[in-house]
Amino acid sequence: MNKALAEKLKELPKTPGVYFHKNSKDEIIYVGKAAVLRNRVRQYFQKSRARDPKTEALVEEIVDLEWIEVETEIDALFLEAEMIRRYQPPYNILLRDDKSLQYVRIDINSQHPTVTMTRRPLDDGAEYFGPYIQGYAVKRALRLLRRIFPFATREKEATMGSKLYEQIGLDPGIATGKTSLEEYRKNLRILMSYLRGNRVKIVRAIEKEMKLAAKEQDFEKAAALRNKLYELNSLKKQIIFSDREFMDLSKDRGLQGLQELLGLESPPRRIEGYDISHMSGTDNVASMVVFVSGMPLKSDYRKFKMRIKGNDDFAHMHEVISRRLSPKNVKQWGKPNLFLIDGGKGQLQAAIRARNELGHDTPMIGLAKREEEIVIHKETSNVTFNIQIAKKLQFDSRVTENEEFILVELGKNTDVVKLLQRVRDESHRFAVTYHSTLKRNRQTTSWLDEVPGIGVATRKKLIREFGSVRGVMQARTADLEKILGEKKAAILKQYIRAHKKSAI
Repeated sequence: MNKALAEKLKELPKTPGVYFHKNSKDEIIYVGKAAVLRNRVRQYFQKSRARDPKTEALVEEIVDLEWIEVETEIDALFLEAEMIRRYQPPYNILLRDDKSLQYVRIDINSQHPTVTMTRRPLDDGAEYFGPYIQGYAVKRALRLLRRIFPFATREKEATMGSKLYEQIGLDPGIATGKTSLEEYRKNLRILMSYLRGNRVKIVRAIEKEMKLAAKEQDFEKAAALRNKLYELNSLKKQIIFSDREFMDLSKDRGLQGLQELLGLESPPRRIEGYDISHMSGTDNVASMVVFVSGMPLKSDYRKFKMRIKGNDDFAHMHEVISRRLSPKNVKQWGKPNLFLIDGGKGQLQAAIRARNELGHDTPMIGLAKREEEIVIHKETSNVTFNIQIAKKLQFDSRVTENEEFILVELGKNTDVVKLLQRVRDESHRFAVTYHSTLKRNRQTTSWLDEVPGIGVATRKKLIREFGSVRGVMQARTADLEKILGEKKAAILKQYIRAHKKSAI
């Protein structure tokens, strides 16, 4: 252990938090969480403590250490998950014992929303939080949060019609009418906000609502909100994971590095990432993802179906930024502190042109995929590149310039690039998901959808009877009349003849 690391171990606080182990190249190799940072981190360096070979290898590589303090162990649990997704430290993979990562799933849009855990997130319209390495800690955290924000884990909570969970205040009672679906969804949105790290904001909102209820002499509601506040504050005293294993922006090295590198007045609190997805110029879509304080804010994500046809990424990027910065959307969504464009010089130039046409000056940069180069337009990106900071962030950084652009290659393991990669990859995932949905919907439509008088139920009945749309085309008139009647069968036969003729 070097002297600098030994000194840092003495400075460790006795609070919950997330810690980062780093190697000699200043790369984050492991992210962990702790109920008491001082106790947990020091255990790595106790010679008397037995360690498995993987942990032994980790300790051998540790040269430096950093940490972020949080209010509760639950905050540490959720912050750890996001930091692992951002940095993808190698030892977080090695120390998993080959277990699948777990996610919290909330299907808020269903008619009976539930909160469950799963190992396989799907594109099913539900909200997913994670991944989490230690499932038992997440389950315990959810049990505590369920007392504050009651939720159902299945449509029928128990066998034989038992209402035990509802009676003890853990289930909202949607089936019995105890809580309305609208009120339950509102409660789930607050829970989701907590999982994203907005604890302080939630506490302030509940305090404000409690005072308003008391002022209006709705003392029953005020008392319920007071109890919720008490439970939220008591989370600080709960032991979630012990030593088994609302971020301060000034401590997020990625945000701080971006501020210094780009010459921004403050760390970019809100970063918006944009990407385009299509297949040979069809089903063109764009995505907008939002990261606040370095964490994804999925409630603010937006998707755009492109109005411009064809395979032209530059035109599509110009369109999506023009629509994003329209007066209506700026009024509703505000403006970010930084735009991140997925792509190189052409995509960035198109985005800047759209921004300038609408009279805005929000800083913009691009991230080119091949070498993970940060792309900066010299005159109109509205950032001031600092080459000395670039060298400080990574010793092998490379900077190339031409008349218009600066290309900065910091190295793929720097905190700044890890943050930008996280935003870029999320915007790419969101765009591809939307594109795939449109493509799938288009492929499942057919000429049968255009036949008047034949609705969804009738189409399903026809396909079930004849096996496929092709089977419907080959069906005899008498068989069609049995299902549709003479008039509708005659109309359908006209469409079948017209479709066969156009296919020749």
